[in-house]
Amino acid sequence: MKAAALQLPTLPMSEAKLDYYLRACKRDDVKIAVLGEYVLNSFFKEIEKMTLSMVKEQSNHKIEILKKLSKKYEITIIAPLILFKNGKKYKTIAKFSPNSVRYYYQNFLINYKHWNEEAFYDNEIKDGIDTMTFSVDGVKFAVIAGFEIHFDHIWIKLLKKNVDCVLIPSVSTFGSLEKWNTILKTRAFINGTYILRVNRIGEFKDSNGKWEFYGNSSFICPDGRMEAYLGDKEEMLIADISKKNSQYAKKIWGFRNHLAKRKLI
Repeated sequence: MKAAALQLPTLPMSEAKLDYYLRACKRDDVKIAVLGEYVLNSFFKEIEKMTLSMVKEQSNHKIEILKKLSKKYEITIIAPLILFKNGKKYKTIAKFSPNSVRYYYQNFLINYKHWNEEAFYDNEIKDGIDTMTFSVDGVKFAVIAGFEIHFDHIWIKLLKKNVDCVLIPSVSTFGSLEKWNTILKTRAFINGTYILRVNRIGEFKDSNGKWEFYGNSSFICPDGRMEAYLGDKEEMLIADISKKNSQYAKKIWGFRNHLAKRKLI
């Protein structure tokens, strides 16, 4: 089956661009379209300076657009979104299907001095980890946020769930491409899973300089090989995902067998 990485900057309130790309996805028989972080909403550093009512309006408007487009093109859309609920704001990843919407609440949020999402959002810090998995055409997918690639406990959870492909929206900057590629190729190989990483493009300027979001969205195979990648411009990548290949990679290397013998999965 096919999934698409839509490499975009923050989108305007108009649905025209999303409609264009999703129409192209439908034409190519794509079943899942994935957006990067801070594409439906403004970038985090901009959100910090906006009124919450403005951010909420932005989110609610985009939710209605994606509900409509998912149904129109009969496609599943994975899109990070700031969700407002009971007076609180949460960093989530939404899964829009033709007849339903689900939200994954990010477990680990970046908390550096210059970029502190953990202090800004109301995501609960709790014991245990939640994950979101779902199947399309028999292929089992998981969704995690970009920052979460760094945490072994996330990958152990996904290993136990025997997923075929991990979808990773991200918002990477500061020349971190080589680090990201190294981590993701290793994670794909060890877990025997495809990885489709979708990174935002664009830039943000503040008093300390310019933040450049470099794109380079990528599709990595279960053997750790990078199958395809994009540049730093607005583009779309279509990935062919095979459950057979994912399960074969798990079997041939046998890592799961060692864990199963010890009742670790």
